[in-house]
Amino acid sequence: MSSSLRTTILHLVRQFQNERAASQIFIPGKTPVRYAGRVFDADELVNLVDASLDFWLTASRFAEEFENRFAEYFGLANCILVNSGSSANLVALSTLTSPKLGHRRLKPGDEVITVAAGFPSTVNPIIQNGLIPVFVDVGIGDYGPLPDRLRQAVGPRTRAIMIAHTLGNPFDLDTVMDLVRSHDLWLIEDNCDALGSTYRGQLTGTFGHLSTVSFYPAHHITMGEGGAVLTNDEELARIARSFRDWGRDCYCTGGESNTCGKRFSQQFGTLPFGYDHKYVYSHIGYNLKVTDMQAAIGCAQLHKLPHFIARRKENFAALHNRLSPFQDRLILPHPTPHSDPSWFGFPITIRDNAGFSRNQLTQFLEDHLVETRNLFCGNLLRHPAYQNITHRIVGNLHNTDIITERTFFVGVYPGIGPAQLDYMVEQFAAFFSSH
Repeated sequence: MSSSLRTTILHLVRQFQNERAASQIFIPGKTPVRYAGRVFDADELVNLVDASLDFWLTASRFAEEFENRFAEYFGLANCILVNSGSSANLVALSTLTSPKLGHRRLKPGDEVITVAAGFPSTVNPIIQNGLIPVFVDVGIGDYGPLPDRLRQAVGPRTRAIMIAHTLGNPFDLDTVMDLVRSHDLWLIEDNCDALGSTYRGQLTGTFGHLSTVSFYPAHHITMGEGGAVLTNDEELARIARSFRDWGRDCYCTGGESNTCGKRFSQQFGTLPFGYDHKYVYSHIGYNLKVTDMQAAIGCAQLHKLPHFIARRKENFAALHNRLSPFQDRLILPHPTPHSDPSWFGFPITIRDNAGFSRNQLTQFLEDHLVETRNLFCGNLLRHPAYQNITHRIVGNLHNTDIITERTFFVGVYPGIGPAQLDYMVEQFAAFFSSH
């Protein structure tokens, strides 16, 4: 295909998207105020079509560009793209079970400290790898693990901590990093909701041995589906790529061979000496790679990240200010000390003496086209799939149960502008005028 024809196609794609975007306006009471969503322009569509014209399909030039730029954003050496944030968590935790880590590896029966108030994909990899989740309660308002409970949770079999920065609000990294150092623990930061958040001026996702990010449409930037594992440790990065790529020992990139220089001259297991390194498997892995078309969208989104982060912070601040008159009935969110969150959502907990239930308020908002979401699973241990898992609870999960009964969140994503904020606040006020 000639370059001039490609240029013409991409020009028409840009024109198509610009015309479509011009017709989209917000009409109060008729247009839904989403809790989250993709925010894009012609750049994403042009990149998507550009990648599709190559018809490479699997990871290629856009994936390489994104991995390099995303790692650079964090100041880390390695970004490993995968097909979802859930897969990122699975790869990250599985990485720490690798025999290549020797005595440092996680083994079945080892304990991992986490919370029950979050999304299942933070806890699932712990269970799937035969490890034991140790649950600690969280605070109301910041929704992060209680520092005293974290300290109490460390036992003789504790080997790791894996917790998400809830709705973008960093957990107490002073306490967590002190435990990591003093007890020689692994740390995985689930940073899927917190892209751009900082703690003491340092980006979340750079504290842990490994961290994860999601690119689902609801998150800070999107590829449709997609995720990433980040690490500054070259050994962990190589293991993570192995788990992502079927568990193979070979670390050649697509289309390359013999990166190690010893493709036919090594001994592995009981295989014949010199067995082709491209087909040697050192882990029981998966195929969790991303496509280049997804990465192409991500490359365009990455340019917008600073703006997206700023808009989330602005929307959060505006919503907090305008809902503050209702604090006698609502518990509004607050940042963890020393943090500057890039908020995923605006969490609200109904006070126990409010005179109405969460469902009454959220049903009213939904009926008036303001989307709401519960704080994910609430207490994960109360769900059918987790009734009989092996686990340990430190103290109780009192606040987690309050979240299950009385907490929800509304959106602050960049697609929400002043008109949508005005409408949201009007609906809260309308509800309170009749309750």
